Amino acid sequence: MHWLAQGFHGEMHYMEAHGLKRARPAELVPGTVSVITARMDYLPRGTPVDVPPGWQAMEFERLRRPDEAIVSVYARGRDYHKVLRARLQKLCDRIAQAVGPLGHRVFTDSAPVLEAELAKRSGQGWRGKHTLVLNREGGSMFFLGEIYVDMPLEPSAPVTAHCGSCQACMDVCPTKAIIAPYRLDARRCISYLTIEHSGPIPLELRPLLANRIYGCDDCQLVCPWNKYAQPSQLPDFDARAGLTGQQLVHLFAWDEPTFLRLTEGGPIRRIGHERWLRNIAVALGNALRATGDAGLRAALQSRAQHESALVREHVAWALAQRDFE
Repeated sequence: MHWLAQGFHGEMHYMEAHGLKRARPAELVPGTVSVITARMDYLPRGTPVDVPPGWQAMEFERLRRPDEAIVSVYARGRDYHKVLRARLQKLCDRIAQAVGPLGHRVFTDSAPVLEAELAKRSGQGWRGKHTLVLNREGGSMFFLGEIYVDMPLEPSAPVTAHCGSCQACMDVCPTKAIIAPYRLDARRCISYLTIEHSGPIPLELRPLLANRIYGCDDCQLVCPWNKYAQPSQLPDFDARAGLTGQQLVHLFAWDEPTFLRLTEGGPIRRIGHERWLRNIAVALGNALRATGDAGLRAALQSRAQHESALVREHVAWALAQRDFE
């Protein structure tokens, strides 16, 4: 409640819309007695977790290629909401077969549920200084899900925290969104700005987005515990063709039907074509400032008269970056 009162949630009004139901499961789903928590690894199959220089270094290397688009690792495959919710429901069915009728409801980032805190209290891991849940065997590269059930279960114990004096996540954050250990100002977070935020991206933060067009993984990439991150066993989270190593100018050329077709079933579709273009325009502006490439300028000029005022404004800003070459 203190975090909300300080406005750190930005435009995410849903975080305050349900009052304390978020912290009181039985108020959200009457009859709830216990909560089962789950986690699911999402690194794509084939991620070189044990091969030098390591997958984290490979991801950081993308920042050195300013004309390449960076999409957060979790968003390169199928929408995790669909995958995890379906598997949680199958688990409920198996539990019901064993114990009889089961009142339940499954969640994954889909309702007023304090997922990270429930995961922490149930022993899935501890809260890192970036506020994400960390697990000794899996780092933080996993999704969380919950099953609210109407049967009493023996509580599992929380685990101890193992961040110690490390603050690598705080130091690496491009926008300094982690304002103190365990305290995130979402309004400065690149994931928030490129996904949740619907309006203009603040001018002073645009250069800090670099070539990140959907989300940001830096605080996870730098975390020492993610050397233990495990690839998913599911093909669902394999990177879709065109979302890894793709040139900004190519993605900027997608019209809306193309955007909808190529993001169908994935999490990126939720931001819509307008915000997609907004984000890429900022990345193109940053690349233009870094390289002065005429092709980037031409791509931006192709959208200079776009029907969306939001897109036009970000394109105009991006074109002005050539003056800072």
